[in-house]
Amino acid sequence: MDIDQITPLLGGMSPARFMRDYWQKKPLLIRQAIPGVTPPIERSKLFALAESEDVESRLIVKTEGAAKKSKKAVADAGWRLSHGPMSRRSLPAISQPGWTLLVQGLDLHVPAAYDLLQQFRFVPDARLDDLMISYATDGGGVGPHYDSYDVFLLQVHGQRRWRIGPLKDASLQADVPLKILTQFVPEQDLVLDPGDMLYLPPRWAHDGIAIGECMTCSVGFRVPEKTDLAREVLMRLVEGLECPDVPDLYKDPRQPATVTPGQIPAALQEFALAAVMKALKDPSALHSALGEVLSEPKPRVWFQAGEPLPDGAGVRLDPRTRMVYDEKRVFANGESWLAAGKDARQLRLLADRRALPAAEVAKFSPALRELLDQWTEDGWAHPVL
Repeated sequence: MDIDQITPLLGGMSPARFMRDYWQKKPLLIRQAIPGVTPPIERSKLFALAESEDVESRLIVKTEGAAKKSKKAVADAGWRLSHGPMSRRSLPAISQPGWTLLVQGLDLHVPAAYDLLQQFRFVPDARLDDLMISYATDGGGVGPHYDSYDVFLLQVHGQRRWRIGPLKDASLQADVPLKILTQFVPEQDLVLDPGDMLYLPPRWAHDGIAIGECMTCSVGFRVPEKTDLAREVLMRLVEGLECPDVPDLYKDPRQPATVTPGQIPAALQEFALAAVMKALKDPSALHSALGEVLSEPKPRVWFQAGEPLPDGAGVRLDPRTRMVYDEKRVFANGESWLAAGKDARQLRLLADRRALPAAEVAKFSPALRELLDQWTEDGWAHPVL
């Protein structure tokens, strides 16, 4: 991808300019970002996909109470939330207004959705999350809310009305199964047609309502929370700690007899603190743990076993494979490898392009070829013949 090339996807600006002027700063409405766009999946196939236990899906139904509000309180919760898998019979009739089916991670199951997601790789893969699709009947939506992540909202079928505004009050309605804002003051009212797209930074309040039957694709991005990320990295760091060949044991030859045996010795506290600080001061170990965390697949992701990479074949990563790298390591699906020289360059190229032709694969070293064979056997990658 040429990040300096202007593109209709970003309203006639380049990815470089978009990231500089809009990313995490302000919303952007893009008319005809993808002219002639079609839904990546048909309605009937989407409903069938929601029946699978391997797919994360939710059904949101707006009830009559959603419109019955007084000055003091909501007369009825007004919303019903169900989690999949769900059979077609459990879905309301298409003629019934006010319901929404959300299917997460569509890119992991539908090639057209995966291809659509690739157009947004001007953002680092470590931030890219997934593509969710929202199917809604007339009046369907999830109520005014805000997200803690960046999102591109691409209309792929029908129309949706979006009301958006900066988040001024994050208070949520009580006794509602959804995170719906109590005070939502929109500043813009927009109607998106197929091919139109709206970018919203984190914590920007919005409310999307279907005008007739519609489908909207949401390209979402991971926004790690500092404490949560620290917890995950530290847990991974602890898992990687190994005792040295010669154990560094606590010693207290000067420990006197004590009349307060319940008190923890200060020397033991200092010994523990020094051990922890030593682990935290190892940037290599921290970077390794971070890369493994960032490349960890989602809980419902699984891979179908394959065969070793045939001679004369190219290779492509499975849509479920998360692959990133730093200056010293390559990470894939929660695992890490030290890489240097030509092997590192080729693995980084695979991470960036997600596929390599046979001519490039033929240049692999025996060690790298062995690694790719293992990946294809595990289903992380597939041959391209």
